[in-house]
Amino acid sequence: MDADYRSSLIRRLAAVHSLYYDACSTMTLEQVNAVTQPTTLPIAFSLVHQVLIEDGSVVFMGGPHPQFSDDWAHDIGLEIVSDGKEKSVDEMMHQRVGDFEALQAFQRLVFDATEHYAASIEPSSFNDVIVRAPYGPTIANTFSARVGGERGITRSDALECWIYQHALRHMGEIEHARSLVGLQGMTS
Repeated sequence: MDADYRSSLIRRLAAVHSLYYDACSTMTLEQVNAVTQPTTLPIAFSLVHQVLIEDGSVVFMGGPHPQFSDDWAHDIGLEIVSDGKEKSVDEMMHQRVGDFEALQAFQRLVFDATEHYAASIEPSSFNDVIVRAPYGPTIANTFSARVGGERGITRSDALECWIYQHALRHMGEIEHARSLVGLQGMTS
């Protein structure tokens, strides 16, 4: 891979992050925390889950250490201090945000760190395998394991799967959930 790939990746990360900024700028705390159906997770879950997974993933690719802390959990006012990956839908139905502005400040901190990290990557290292196959039980059934295949998950696979595609997936959930609280989607 080369500098053109890195440039494309940086633009895609900035674009998906901009969807989160735009979505958050047009929602209220009440809309973010709304539960519209007994089995439909609140927008708060998708926002918190996405940013905590991104924050916790880049370190495994050689990026910065996670920035989330007990102080951030307190400032954001999380009902559940977890990314939700190991929890059930029933448990995460209770995720709420107490301070939406604090969540947005944390989101910006994480997104900026990810974009700066991506810009600093030596293009020749995108194909470095960072998770070798065979995969352990927490990775074996993931999308990134399917992408990495028998060789293993490369740095570019991880950035694409754990950050970019993961963010897109949850933006789709947010766009759908926005319609349930009376808002429009984010893209055409």
